[in-house]
Amino acid sequence: MISDMSWLGPRLDVRPLFAPQHAAFLALLDGLDAGDWARPTACPGWTVQDVATHVLGDYLGRLSIHRDGFGPLHPHHDEAFPAFIDRINDEWVIAARRISPPLLLDLLSSVGAQAMSYWRTVDLDALGWPVSWAGPDPAPVWLDAARELTEYWTHHQQIAEATGRPGLTRPEHLAPVLDTFLRALPHTLRDTPAAAGTTLQITVTGPAGGTWTATRTPTRWELTTPSRRPPDALIELDADTAWRLCTRSITPDQAATRAHTHGDQHLTTAALNILSIIR
Repeated sequence: MISDMSWLGPRLDVRPLFAPQHAAFLALLDGLDAGDWARPTACPGWTVQDVATHVLGDYLGRLSIHRDGFGPLHPHHDEAFPAFIDRINDEWVIAARRISPPLLLDLLSSVGAQAMSYWRTVDLDALGWPVSWAGPDPAPVWLDAARELTEYWTHHQQIAEATGRPGLTRPEHLAPVLDTFLRALPHTLRDTPAAAGTTLQITVTGPAGGTWTATRTPTRWELTTPSRRPPDALIELDADTAWRLCTRSITPDQAATRAHTHGDQHLTTAALNILSIIR
């Protein structure tokens, strides 16, 4: 068991969602034609095939490091962590461009099945690697698992949009993704001064949405249940804006034009800088 991590909000168990999301990803890729694989995506410089290859790399890394105990790669001396992640991702994608789409689909199917089986075995209450956008300290495995689910979902969405196909935006898919993304809120506000008891509330509208409240305690910002009194700052935005903001498909300034804000504008501006990916 781990120490109190309640400041991250209620524990999530996304393990049942991995297999259906993986199946949907394979079905999406299986329906692509030769031209689709070469289409550019929202990932700069990456085609649809590159994004799919990146997902395969995620599966391989997860199994090698966490299941098999095979040592991870490490940054170069003085290399920042985001730069390190960008470098090893690019190195993998470039090297794997020799893999044909049919073979890539086979590898995603077989290796992905192993990754989905692995997730069923994890101890959600153990302490694992940090989730950088939620803070620098070791995080509970339940948050690492939820973060990984959002990674797969985001790449599915990028490929779907690049090829003109529908994404996984039904509430059963999008709601846990949004719930995970909003766990970045305390870390987002970490340098934002406020008196103890100050609250900021984000409401995402629509069937996949919900309400998340960040409260300033004497020591930090925490995700808490809503209080009876009105929040000191309020942001309301739709689900499409929320996930695009958290993944930087749109900028905070663009999100601000789509959002409704009330109360302390210093707090709402800070909260709209939320980022739920490594960057």
